[in-house]
Amino acid sequence: MKLIYVVIDGLGDLPMPELGNETPLGVADTPAMDRLAWNGKTGLMYAVGKGIAPESDVGVISILGYDPFKYSTGRGILEAIGAGLSIKNGDLALRCNFATLKRGNRIVDRRAGRNLTTREAKLLADCINEKVKLDSYPATFEFKSTIGHRAVLVVKRKGKPLSSKITNTDPAYTRIEGLGVAAAEPKMILEKSEPMDKSEEAKAAAALVNEFTEKSHTILNRHEINRKRATEGKFKANLILTRDAAHLLPDFFNINHRYRVRFACLADMPVERGIAKLSGMHLVDLPPPSRDLKDDCIFRVKKLFDILPRYDCFYIHIKGPDEPGHDGNFKLKTKLIETIDKFFFGKLLPKINLHDHIICVASDHSTPCKLKNHSDDPVPVLVAGDRIKGDEVAKFSEKECRKGSLGLLRRGTLLMPKLIRLLRPR
Repeated sequence: MKLIYVVIDGLGDLPMPELGNETPLGVADTPAMDRLAWNGKTGLMYAVGKGIAPESDVGVISILGYDPFKYSTGRGILEAIGAGLSIKNGDLALRCNFATLKRGNRIVDRRAGRNLTTREAKLLADCINEKVKLDSYPATFEFKSTIGHRAVLVVKRKGKPLSSKITNTDPAYTRIEGLGVAAAEPKMILEKSEPMDKSEEAKAAAALVNEFTEKSHTILNRHEINRKRATEGKFKANLILTRDAAHLLPDFFNINHRYRVRFACLADMPVERGIAKLSGMHLVDLPPPSRDLKDDCIFRVKKLFDILPRYDCFYIHIKGPDEPGHDGNFKLKTKLIETIDKFFFGKLLPKINLHDHIICVASDHSTPCKLKNHSDDPVPVLVAGDRIKGDEVAKFSEKECRKGSLGLLRRGTLLMPKLIRLLRPR
C-alpha cells in the first residue's frame, strides 16, 4: 500500500458573485478529482487553525503533521535550506521579494509586476552581492534569487549570533506567536525593521536588515535592467522586501522514523523543499516551475512513476492556483485547477490501482480571489483508495466537501496521523 499526498497550493477560495456564488474550484471542470471524491471520504480542514491565515511554510508544516507552534522557527531558514544556502544557528535568514518602490516609501507592487524573469533576478542579485557591503555591524551576507520575484537573504555576524526577533519590512505579512501570517489590512508603505525585544542580537539584526534594504535599493534603482524595465512600461524591481526572519534550525522529527515509512517529496519551490529536506524526506530533483502548468503536471506524474517502487509515501506540491488567487484572477485560477485535474490526476489515475494506493488531495491554505491574499478559511480535503468507503459526494469543492464524513478538521496536524492509520491499519 502506498500513499500519494497531493497538496495544491492556495486551492481554497470563497464564493463569488461573478461565479454564481460559487468558488473557482466549485465551477471548475474536474472529473478526475470528482471521481476520487465520489469514491472516497471528504471534508474541510483548517490548515493550521481557525483565525490563522497561514503562510505556505506554516500551512505545509502543519499538514505534514508538525505542530507549527512547536516546530516552526521562521520561514527564512526553510527558504535558505531549500535554496541550498549554508546556514547554522545564530545566522539570520529571511524570505525576500523583489518589489517596486516609489517616492514616499510607497510600495506599488510587492512582486515587481510578477513579470521579473528568473534571469533578470539573478543578475540583480549578483550585483547586490558584489556591490553592497554591510558596516553597521561586522557582518557578511549572501543574497540569492530563487524563482521569479522570490529570493532569500542570509546574514552572518562575525563572532556573534543574530536574533530573528525583528519585524518584517514586507507590510503584507505579520507574525503571531512566531508564525508568519497574512496581515488583515496591510498598508503598502515600506517600514523599517524593528527589534521585537531589547536584546543586542535583535537590535543588530534589525540594523543590518535596514542597512541591506537601503543600500540594495540604491543599487537596484539605477541598474540597467530596471532602466530597461521602466522604458518597457514594467515596474522596476528596485526594492528587496524581507519577512519571516529565522535564526534557529527547526528540530523536526524524522518523518520516516516517526511513521515507519519511506517518504519522497516532489516539489519545486524552495520553502517546500526546505521543509521536506529537514523532515528527512528524499528530495526528487525537479526543474523550476515553467510557465506551462500542463507540462509541469505531466512531468510530475512521470517522475512519480519513476520512483514509485522505491518509496511508500509521496508528498507532491503543486503551486498552480495560488498566484492567480493573489492576483484576484478567478478565471485563471479556475483554468489552472482544471489543468491540474486533467494533466496530473487525469494522467495518474488510469495507471494505478486504487486498491493498492491511498490518494489524499488537500491544500496548505486558501487564497481567495476577492481578498488577493491568504485567509483562515478551511480547505477542501479528500481521501480515496484501498477499501475506503465513499461519501458519494459528487463534486470536489468547498461546498460539497462540507457534507463529507471527514467532517471539519480543526487543525491541520490531525490529517497526517489519519492518513498513516489508513496506510498502516492495525
